[in-house]
Amino acid sequence: MLKIGVLGAGHLGKIHINCIKQLSVYELIGFYDQDVNTAKKVSEDLQVKSFSSVEELIELVDVVDIVTPTISHFECASLALKKGKHVFIEKPIVATVDEADRLVKLAEDAKVKVQVGHVERFNPAYIAARPHINAPLFIEAHRLAIFNPRGTDVPVVLDLMVHDIDIVLDLIKSPVKNVSVSGVSIVSPTQDIANARIEFENGAVANLTASRISMKNMRKHRVFQKDAYVTIDFLEKKTDIVRINELGETPYPLAMKIDLADGTSKQISVEHPEVMPINSIMMELESFHNAIVNGTEPAVTMYDGVQALKVCYMILDELAKNQEIIRNNFK
Repeated sequence: MLKIGVLGAGHLGKIHINCIKQLSVYELIGFYDQDVNTAKKVSEDLQVKSFSSVEELIELVDVVDIVTPTISHFECASLALKKGKHVFIEKPIVATVDEADRLVKLAEDAKVKVQVGHVERFNPAYIAARPHINAPLFIEAHRLAIFNPRGTDVPVVLDLMVHDIDIVLDLIKSPVKNVSVSGVSIVSPTQDIANARIEFENGAVANLTASRISMKNMRKHRVFQKDAYVTIDFLEKKTDIVRINELGETPYPLAMKIDLADGTSKQISVEHPEVMPINSIMMELESFHNAIVNGTEPAVTMYDGVQALKVCYMILDELAKNQEIIRNNFK
């Protein structure tokens, strides 16, 4: 059983604490939160020991679970890695690309495991859809959220779109060639809605839209590949696969025949893969335990987290250029 400590007891931190308490593979030693009042309340409500310093908690554990605001990720992870502790760190991995590169060096020197909390990799709808996705040509992603002040200290790209960037990079195994972006700030100092078109060297394209000022919540991907169209609803936990097959190739009795312009005919069939009810956060934390004890690669490596962050900053850099153009045009 691995001893684990949690840094950060905000909204997500409390969820992590509750999940760890239910996992028999971990012994929860305690948590740290810099807000004394928050720490006292969480300790009483969840019956978990609160520590007065990060350093004190790190000394007593094998694994450090970092669920603090992004701006403090690098400092917390650095302290843990320098003590030779395994680190689970929430997305985005750190606040800047420079911090990411430095963190990778620290982790490699420490020879420990690091996993990044891109939890959508463990979404049951994505798990059900993943085996059916092969060499996507185009991905359309929408991540829309009703306004919540929590998270507005960072642009929507780092707050929400980073989830979809990680999924896209998991599906399209090719370097990014170019990004085209647009975005605006509505209620906060940074962009509240953004769109990014990401072009890859293999010819694939992803079109991502993220908003935190919408009237409804939506988290959906549409994946197009040769002879198939896959929808993944991360919010409703549903997935569908629409296939185009040669006539007579599939056994589905409800397959629909279509006549093409070249005079040939094909048939369309729809599959609904079973989506298992799982707790994604518990699953990702358990998978990290397995990677540590079995000496295997974490499901979402620090390199995955760094790559997603670097694409975020490619988008943010383009957004900054666009904002400068807009300012100059409307002086």
